[in-house]
Amino acid sequence: MADSTPLLFQHNSAESERTLPPLEKHHPSLDSTIERCIGDFGWAQFLQALLVSCSWIFDAQQTFISVFTDAHPTWHCTGQLSEYSCNNSVYDICYLPKNSWAWDWPAYTSIISEWNLECAASIITGLPASSFFMGCIVGGLVLATLADSSLGRKNMLFLSCLAMSLSSLLTVFSSNIWIYSALRLVSGFGRATIGTCALVLTTELVGKRWRGQVGVIGFFCFTLGFLSLPAIAYLNRGSSWRYLYLWTSIPAILYSMLVYFFVRESPRWLFVRGRKEEAVATLKSIAPPSHSSCLTLSFSGVSYEQETWNNGNVYSTFKMLLESRWAFQRLLPVMVIGFGIGLVYYGMPLGLGNLSFNLYLSVTFNALSEVPSSLFTVLLIGKLNRKFSLLAFTAISGILSVMCSLKGEVWTRLQIGLELVSFFSACTAFNTLLIFTIELFPTCVRNSATSIVRQALVLGGVFSPMLVAAERRDGISSYVVFGLVIGCCGLFAVCLPETRGRAICDTMDEEEYKEKVACNGVREGEGEGDVLV
Repeated sequence: MADSTPLLFQHNSAESERTLPPLEKHHPSLDSTIERCIGDFGWAQFLQALLVSCSWIFDAQQTFISVFTDAHPTWHCTGQLSEYSCNNSVYDICYLPKNSWAWDWPAYTSIISEWNLECAASIITGLPASSFFMGCIVGGLVLATLADSSLGRKNMLFLSCLAMSLSSLLTVFSSNIWIYSALRLVSGFGRATIGTCALVLTTELVGKRWRGQVGVIGFFCFTLGFLSLPAIAYLNRGSSWRYLYLWTSIPAILYSMLVYFFVRESPRWLFVRGRKEEAVATLKSIAPPSHSSCLTLSFSGVSYEQETWNNGNVYSTFKMLLESRWAFQRLLPVMVIGFGIGLVYYGMPLGLGNLSFNLYLSVTFNALSEVPSSLFTVLLIGKLNRKFSLLAFTAISGILSVMCSLKGEVWTRLQIGLELVSFFSACTAFNTLLIFTIELFPTCVRNSATSIVRQALVLGGVFSPMLVAAERRDGISSYVVFGLVIGCCGLFAVCLPETRGRAICDTMDEEEYKEKVACNGVREGEGEGDVLV
């Protein structure tokens, strides 16, 4: 972006002067100045965004690893009973004598066979996966505000990756379901803020024109991590489930070291926290060469409000979100939408073992369906309204999910196709919701708000394993529940304001001012002068 670009909030009209907040009458805003410095997308920004986004690879692996490690193995008759009696008694092996059947693979290939959980209650077999998601919720509530307050985006990302990978490595030494579930809880606790910190950090390292595009880099990396799981599991078939945790945790530990030494902190967060020198140094390291020489001069007269009144209380950002009426009115609907999307997004891959299709292929197809979802998002995120997109994709996902439960030979053949399109729609809704949330909240609370929404997504994941296990044991269709919940929750998108193409704010007062302007019927940006020419 050329240096001659007019600064934000600089208007000559008397009407503009009357409507602008005092801080903005004589000085450019923080958003406009950062936009001038890093609005053009350079290689340094791309490499930073790529390195940060790689955290999603390990996030995906730990999120869906239980699809294979906790799977119900296939079995066969041993000849102690007649073939007719064995195959037609009941599909549940708990009704057969122990000596009449055997596992197709060695017992150590799954926790179900190794610890003799084939006849355990659904709440027990679903406990490890549910514990992981419960850890994500607790971790999100405990750790989320640290990225906005004391630690920052980079340090929180480093600590989260390290905690998740170390606990996953310790999972290798589990001796029973209870220790295993406890370690999965700790892994989920560490994993809780990875996606949030990565997404917020990448979008704050670039100008608003590139926010959607760099955000989707993370979604591609998540897809890559998801896609790597069936490949690793297939190569590991016949071996212990513990090797899956070993092969996924060691690279994550090495990646944590790369984050610590090479990732830069968000310049927006540094400015809001009053660390101007560090922010300018970060901008110099990532800005295009033509802009780096004038950075110090550009920020000499910048007006911004340092969020000092929340120092000393890491949970004050939650308080800010709850006490501000406009913020709470945005937070509640996105949380409800997130819960519905999360139930389907995390539940469908876990339920693939209940379908009449090869598990390795079905997981691979589900992972591959995230690729067109991410492509769709990166290509059209700048053109589609957020509200309409959420309504459309949640409705499509819900309808097709319900159709997956239909019985009959024809529907059974169509089942995997319906499931893939439903999962694709849920993935696209997931991507859109995260970008939508980033645009709805200012810098000082953005990480906390995004983390809360992710916890709502994960809350859906807590119930998913038990629904899937209940279908396996009791015949209750989890896909009907998935479809009804995501369809109903998606309707809450009508309660949110549209954010496509608007500038993001850095403080609560700045966002509240925009909200008041919008409520008074003034075109957004007209009174503020926040249009870049």
